[in-house]
Amino acid sequence: MFRYQQRANITSAIAGALLVLAIATTAEAQSQTPSAAGPLTLAGAIDRALAANPSITAAKLQRPIDIAGVGVAGERPNPELAYEASKETPRQSITATFPIELGGKRSRRIDLANATVAVGDAELARVTAEVRNDVRRAYFEVVAADARVQIADDVRVLALRARDAARARVNAGDVPQSDLTQSELVLANGENDLSAAHGEAAAARAELNALLGQPADTPLSLTDALAASPLPSSADALAQATRGNGELQVIDRRIAEQTAKVDLSKALTRPDMSAGGGFVYDAEPEFRYGWRVSFGVTLPVFTTHKQAVTFEAGTLARLQAERAVVLARIGGGIGAALARATAARDRITRYDTTILPLAIESERQAQVAYNAGQIGLPALIQALQLARDTRQRGLDAGLDYQRALADLERAIGAPIR
Repeated sequence: MFRYQQRANITSAIAGALLVLAIATTAEAQSQTPSAAGPLTLAGAIDRALAANPSITAAKLQRPIDIAGVGVAGERPNPELAYEASKETPRQSITATFPIELGGKRSRRIDLANATVAVGDAELARVTAEVRNDVRRAYFEVVAADARVQIADDVRVLALRARDAARARVNAGDVPQSDLTQSELVLANGENDLSAAHGEAAAARAELNALLGQPADTPLSLTDALAASPLPSSADALAQATRGNGELQVIDRRIAEQTAKVDLSKALTRPDMSAGGGFVYDAEPEFRYGWRVSFGVTLPVFTTHKQAVTFEAGTLARLQAERAVVLARIGGGIGAALARATAARDRITRYDTTILPLAIESERQAQVAYNAGQIGLPALIQALQLARDTRQRGLDAGLDYQRALADLERAIGAPIR
């Protein structure tokens, strides 16, 4: 009985310790997991993506590889050790040969490897810029989707009021039953549009969450408005693109890398030498122990590496021509994006100051007029549809503005400042 009670106590103690450990682990995990339900600005979303986006994580794995390539490029050729036995004297020998690279081949290889590291860093910066741009687009797609849900819900509420008003007038005998049927049809279509808007909003959230490196159903509360981002001037955008465009930096690093390849190919045209020495023995009666020294040089008979120089130089010229194309494309992209963004901003201004107040007043007047029997149901439905289309166009103007800014940011290749 004592042993049984002792085992039960030990079992209870272990279970209690495991429970405490599990609670502590869960609490620690919850404290380390950031809350995704709080307000999220565009800057916060970008920071979260830069820390957890899979594309950036994968791109960062290239740098250790490139660094290892620098070590490989700095390796020196190994000496050769040989043993030889023959019938003639000296009958046995041990020799060592040391290859000697001429023309600075090793330093040229190291230069090329360092240039490859710089290309990898520029590629990482380019991937980071693309992720930032994708986050900007996805962020405001979610903002627009939420606004569409609100518009659809507002239209549904208006359709519900119209249905109730039509029912009251049908019951009073002022209008035929067809008014109630049409109003119920408008309400059903409004509810259907609201359901579709909810689906689009959920899809947009899933895409943004994927970029942020978190589960697709993570709740998001976005705070930035569609018209909140500033628009830079053309001169500022061009200057920023010249300084920080990721694609331009990549091609500049590739040009530097290709220049290092040209230098290496020129160094390979110079022949290498080798120096060796040996210990010989078993050559009686002439001598018992002796030595041997040798020098050699590679003869450029079959391979001169001149075609390699031509190949690398041609590749360098092609990259330099591609850089001019990239510069021209960046300038055209910045000009087009600025034109679209400016037009969209003007549309937003007119919508906020003139169109939206008129649309709201039109909705109110139509509802009042129908309730008073001054207009028929078709006129009320037309007014509601006009108000919905007006709000949708205002939303489209805001989304077009953000899309133009995203195109501008992509053309610049760096965050808009």
